[in-house]
Amino acid sequence: MNLLIKDGHIIDPLQWIDGIGDLLIEDGKIKEISSQQSAVSSQEQGNVQTINAKGKFVLPGLIDMHTHLREPGFEYKETIKTGTMAAVKGGFTAVCAMPNTNPINDNSSVTEFIIRKAIREGACTVYPIGAITKGQKGEELAEMGIMYDEGCVAFSDDGRPVMNSLIMRRALEYSRMFNVTVISHCEDMDLSEGGVMNEGLLALTLGLRGIPAGAEEAMVARDIILAKLTKGMLHVAHISTEGSVRLIREAKAQGIQVTAETCPHYFSITEDTVSGYNTNAKVNPPLRTQKDVEAIKQGLKDGTIDVIATDHAPHHRDEKFQEFDKAPSGISGLETALSLSLRLVHEGILTMPQLVEKMASNPAKILRIKKGTLKVGADGDVVIIDTQRECKVESEKFLSKGKNTPFAGWVLKGIPVMVIAKGKIYEWR
Repeated sequence: MNLLIKDGHIIDPLQWIDGIGDLLIEDGKIKEISSQQSAVSSQEQGNVQTINAKGKFVLPGLIDMHTHLREPGFEYKETIKTGTMAAVKGGFTAVCAMPNTNPINDNSSVTEFIIRKAIREGACTVYPIGAITKGQKGEELAEMGIMYDEGCVAFSDDGRPVMNSLIMRRALEYSRMFNVTVISHCEDMDLSEGGVMNEGLLALTLGLRGIPAGAEEAMVARDIILAKLTKGMLHVAHISTEGSVRLIREAKAQGIQVTAETCPHYFSITEDTVSGYNTNAKVNPPLRTQKDVEAIKQGLKDGTIDVIATDHAPHHRDEKFQEFDKAPSGISGLETALSLSLRLVHEGILTMPQLVEKMASNPAKILRIKKGTLKVGADGDVVIIDTQRECKVESEKFLSKGKNTPFAGWVLKGIPVMVIAKGKIYEWR
């Protein structure tokens, strides 16, 4: 596939590129970023399809380092095929599959299955994340070395924390040995036990048991201490509180090797969205207060938070359509994440290059994968976005099997209009 993307506003923070130009892709690889005259010269040397990107941004394909594809075992919620199609529609050309499948990805056989299935059916590249412990029970380390050799790019017991501090210490020690990141689900299960939303006046009013911010912050603090002790590579998943932002900011100031992510729902909505027992707003960690939202935004702005991930967690509609206490946590987020994150640009909190860092460059750095850039020789993964085009969130039109979103009916400004992934062009009108 030979493509010439003309007259687009190209952004690649890794190359300090931020301006109008042309991008040439040959045989699925980035061939050249240049002035229009130079690129046209290359075009004349062969059969090249031309794409007019005037007035639009041309970015490296986005990377979601926190996706639940559900397969194997929960194909009624999502499959690798449907999940990656949703990803591409959302501007993502690579996603990382969390291990809480059935069977759990705690051994090389499951890792191999995910990789093979993704090669055959995935619309974009899929990187497996292996479980830290066997069965995600937090009792015994999984075979991290073998799984790393098989293709896992990070390790996490996401969905459950590793409560045993010694086991988490050993995992971080292994992270140094294999030069691989450990992703922590920070939740003190004793503090959060039975909770279904943020602890506070609203939870009391609704008669729902709350989860205090301290349940997250206590484990963030513990894992930072362990990262300092082991000099391991720690990444903190889906932070939601002001206290977590402060702890990570202080850890970075001390030179501790820690990175962090948040998700669009933690800077877009608050616990108020739960009012009326809205199960589509039930997530873990829970939606917090406006004060926490502002802290998350500041953390993104000053670089404390490195990554915007989706924590895409699709569920069958019948699972969400029940009592709040019984409904599972999670939002189907792949198809709204970019548009929601662009609101940070429209509000002046992030620049476009900074947004690309959060959603492409930094995930690639943290995971040590050769993606997230438009450097010559890199994979020709590209997303073209129209930042002025408006769209209404209609969950029934999601390509994901999961229609569970609290953003239904929202009108968002800025969408991906074309994505190039695995050598195929996807165009959204």
